[in-house]
Amino acid sequence: MALINKYMPGTNVELSKNESRFVNSSEFILTKNRIIEKVYNLFGTLSENYKNILLAYQPQLHREIFKAHPKIYKGENYLHLPYVMMDYPRTFSKDDAFAIRSFFWWGNYFSITLQVSGKYFQTFKNNIHHNLSSLYERNFFICVNDGDVWQHHFEKDNYLPLQKVDINAIFNQPFLKLAAKMPLNKWNNSSKFFIENYTRLLELLKA
Repeated sequence: MALINKYMPGTNVELSKNESRFVNSSEFILTKNRIIEKVYNLFGTLSENYKNILLAYQPQLHREIFKAHPKIYKGENYLHLPYVMMDYPRTFSKDDAFAIRSFFWWGNYFSITLQVSGKYFQTFKNNIHHNLSSLYERNFFICVNDGDVWQHHFEKDNYLPLQKVDINAIFNQPFLKLAAKMPLNKWNNSSKFFIENYTRLLELLKA
C-alpha cells in the first residue's frame, strides 16, 4: 500500500470543469494556431512596409543597421502566455543595440518599441531628447526598469507614461526604450497602429 501511495498522483493534477472542457476539445488549439499564423502574416506584410519607410531615414542611420533582414519569431511562455515578435531594424551586440520591435502578446496587446543602447544611444540621445515632445500626446511609455532590458510588459515597474517621468534621469541610464501599445480588441486597426508609430519612432532620430 505504501508503494502504491508513493506513485499516486496528487490532487493538483486533477482537472477543473473548465480545464476538462478545453482538454477534450481540439478547437481551442486549432483556433490559437490560426491566430498565430495571422500574426505572422501581419508582421510579414509590415516588414515590407517597414523596409520602405526605413529607406527614407538612411542618411541618419549607421550602415550596419540595414544589414540584417526582419526577423519574426514566436514563443509560448512570456509570463506564461504565447507571443510573436518582429525586430526590424535589428542590430545587437554585447554593448550596443538598435532595434524596433513589433510585439503580439496573447491576451494582452500589440506593442511597438524602440530600443537603443551603447553607441547608438550616444549617437541619437540628443536628437531623441529634442524630439521627444512629439510623443507626449500619442500615449507613449518610457522604460523605467534599469535592470532587465528584455522585459516587455507595461506594469509600473517597467513602463510609465512619458508625462510621469523625469526624462533627464532616464537619459542617464545605459539604455532607452520607448513603446506604445494597442489592445487586441482593436485588431483591425493593427496595421495602422504599427506603421504610424514606426514612423514616429524613426522621426525621433532626426536632427
